[in-house]
Amino acid sequence: MTAATRKPPSTESTLLSIHDLHVDFNVGKNQVFHAVKGVSFDVPPNRTIAVVGESGSGKSVTAMAILRLLPDNAKVSGEICLDGRNLAHEPMSAIRRLRGNDISVIFQEPMTSLNPVFTVGNQIAETLSLHAGLRGQALKKRVIELVDEVGIPNAASAIGRYPHELSGGQQQRVMIAIAIACNPRLLIADEPTTALDVTIQKQILDLIARLKREHAMSVLFITHDLRVVGEFADEVVVMQSGEVRERGTVAEIFEAARDPYTQALLACRPPLEHRPARLPVVADFLFGRGAGAHVLDGVPDRLPRPDGEIVLEVKRLSKSFRMKQGLFGSVDVPAVKDVSFSLRRGRTLGLVGESGSGKTTVGLSVMRLHEASGGEVWFEGRDLMTLSRDDLTSMRRRLQIVFQNPYASLNPRFTVAQILLEPMRIHRIEADDAARVRVASALLKRVGMPESALDKYPHEFSGGQRQRIAIARCLTMKPEVLICDESVSALDVSVQAQVLNLLLDLQDEFGLAYLFISHDLAVVRYIADDVMVMSKGEVVEIADSDTIYRSPQNPYTQRLLASIPRGYEAARPSLAA
Repeated sequence: MTAATRKPPSTESTLLSIHDLHVDFNVGKNQVFHAVKGVSFDVPPNRTIAVVGESGSGKSVTAMAILRLLPDNAKVSGEICLDGRNLAHEPMSAIRRLRGNDISVIFQEPMTSLNPVFTVGNQIAETLSLHAGLRGQALKKRVIELVDEVGIPNAASAIGRYPHELSGGQQQRVMIAIAIACNPRLLIADEPTTALDVTIQKQILDLIARLKREHAMSVLFITHDLRVVGEFADEVVVMQSGEVRERGTVAEIFEAARDPYTQALLACRPPLEHRPARLPVVADFLFGRGAGAHVLDGVPDRLPRPDGEIVLEVKRLSKSFRMKQGLFGSVDVPAVKDVSFSLRRGRTLGLVGESGSGKTTVGLSVMRLHEASGGEVWFEGRDLMTLSRDDLTSMRRRLQIVFQNPYASLNPRFTVAQILLEPMRIHRIEADDAARVRVASALLKRVGMPESALDKYPHEFSGGQRQRIAIARCLTMKPEVLICDESVSALDVSVQAQVLNLLLDLQDEFGLAYLFISHDLAVVRYIADDVMVMSKGEVVEIADSDTIYRSPQNPYTQRLLASIPRGYEAARPSLAA
């Protein structure tokens, strides 16, 4: 425990005070999981408090305890005081009146939070009719005002749309409209930008900041990314394993973090100014060469990789999807338009763009998981687009893909051994299962997993460990090209650093060529040798990484780069003013 953790509660006026909060979950016979362990902090009026930590740190559980939204197997003790009232002891009828009125919440995934069978206008109206008693034209007028206030164009017509007819950013704006409908005093934002593109993320953060000022409300902002809160928050609470490791103002945390875990979270994120040979990980700070900046001492920048031979060449790749139009009609909607690029052995091509830019469609079309509408994909002297199914199956040994979600890409009914051995059996790699088990064990060790993992199931591992297993599965095929489709975007920053280091080590060892698809421009800056920028299905710019990030030529690329969260350093001039 650090001195910052022991800091006494604030003596200034407090809207919400959490003192010695404990949350325990009954997970089985005589088994209890301690999710939150003695957490204490205050939320003053008109302030933004960021709660930061990795998955499993207890930050979201803490927020849900405030709203009494935890499941029945949760036991909550301690004080959660709003205006002196301990919400832990209030009847549920009183809590329901508080929700939406005094305290509102924005959840991480808007598509699962919005009801798909009701229009967005109806869902906003429900909150207003329940808590404000509005009816008729007054209700409709207020709904349109809210939709306009959160920046959705053509508000009068937008209220008649269903959630699936809106983009992810617009869906999140609807959630914000619902949250601010009754002018709450406290807005809880639980990872509200995690699944969004960098440009949409910036828009949502700017919107929340503006609404906070205009509505004079406090914000409890929950995230795993310290770089985001550096521009946004007034104070920071850092949590790990259910405990507060450090808390203080943004300046205190970013300029003089005292706890090694906080220092690790700050350092694990890939820098934008240069490309170090390796990213530090949490273990370096907690168990390695000592805490603080010494972990970073002597880490050289990555040397430019030499141009290897071309292993994959894509020419004029196009893909359209047939969409229904009207009752009986249909129309072809182009998703990828005449995309061309080359992959060289031992190098990484980063493919970036917003949602809907076509970047994932490119990766899936190269693998022929989507059948392209036109173009050529040349690999080992053969055009993959013209191969028969049998020839394509044998060729896919050499091209593998790591998907975004490690929870969905591994069969939950298979052990890790079955997951790794199945592709080797299909492609007749190694003579027998005994030899395949030896290969699987060696690959698990190579990706930082113990041999004992072979007998376990995917649910027994963390997200980062599952992604390592997915990478090991790809390596059983001894590929030459690896397509990484948002393969680190679902991971905490510290686990992300581990996987990125692993990918670079494997590239050095096996000479792999990577097509690295991501909307995270800081990650692409770190791992990619060359960068291709896509917008609306077309390539708008392609160059080496240093050129793209230092002097982008296309206005779209410039806008993407301007939206990258720059952290406290970017916010400091405005704070000083």
